[in-house]
Amino acid sequence: MVCPTCGHENPEGQRFCGDCGSRLDGEAAPASEVRKTVTIVFNDVTGSTALGERLDPETLRRVMSRYFDVMRGVLERHGGTVEKFIGDAVMAVFGVPVVHEDDALRATRAAAEMREALDDLNKQLERDHDVTISNRTGVNSGEVVAGTGAQTIATGDAVNTAARLEQGAVPGEILLGESTYRLVRDAVVAESVPPLDAKGKAEPVKAWRLISVHPSAEGIARRRDIPIVGRQRELRLLTEAFDRAIADRACVLFTILGTPGVGKSRLVEQFLASVETAKKSPATRPTSSTLRVASRMAYGPTIPSRTSGGKKRSVAATSTVARRPRAVAA
Repeated sequence: MVCPTCGHENPEGQRFCGDCGSRLDGEAAPASEVRKTVTIVFNDVTGSTALGERLDPETLRRVMSRYFDVMRGVLERHGGTVEKFIGDAVMAVFGVPVVHEDDALRATRAAAEMREALDDLNKQLERDHDVTISNRTGVNSGEVVAGTGAQTIATGDAVNTAARLEQGAVPGEILLGESTYRLVRDAVVAESVPPLDAKGKAEPVKAWRLISVHPSAEGIARRRDIPIVGRQRELRLLTEAFDRAIADRACVLFTILGTPGVGKSRLVEQFLASVETAKKSPATRPTSSTLRVASRMAYGPTIPSRTSGGKKRSVAATSTVARRPRAVAA
């Protein structure tokens, strides 16, 4: 059952959407158009004409089907919506139907993983059909108009610019538009390339060649040196949980839930700093403790935990940061 509000797939018989909470048993809301900021990924196979000359049509179809399945899987795993296949090209949008604060970073990670996935696929294609595929990718962010019903196709200059970036890339290259690069600059290794004289654009298009993406970095590094304000109650709860773990010689799991950008990571960092300060004081230093912190992105696997303080002993306090708000059963 597809949610008429956000497009999320839900099990049959469910009354409310598991993603946005909208009712599923009422009449579908009429389709409308919304203006939003998204990130577009354009990916195209290069040399497809020569590939078609070498292969039998049925073999070519199987090869391209495997390629599209792999690319779709990567894009959807990072939260993208594959809008259409245009010949040998794939167009995906990050931010439709649901906008996330890290759509640009999701799209960039997806583009990098698509390149890695193609390397693995090419090994299989070379073994099975004695062919390999090369592609190129353009990633751009900007405002578009998109539908909210079954037709969510995004339109706007940001889409056209993503296509032009893809066309300006060489095989195996990923080009980031200026707007995307600004949003992910602290999470990637990229180098500037000469502006592209893109067809239909009044001015040359600035672009950056993507080299790699840091596994767990944020798109824009946050200021950690600014004093935290208005979180005394939450800090007190964390400190009390840690003190209870020390006193009871038992593990305590403390879970922080909140909407994106509310300050969950900042709160945990402030708490860790207070624990480190207390450890240096003979009067407050615990005899033995282990503090583990596991942070999770809005999607994908949990980032491996890091440990603060002492050796592994019987006393431990655990803090888990969930970056996506969700209900937790008591």
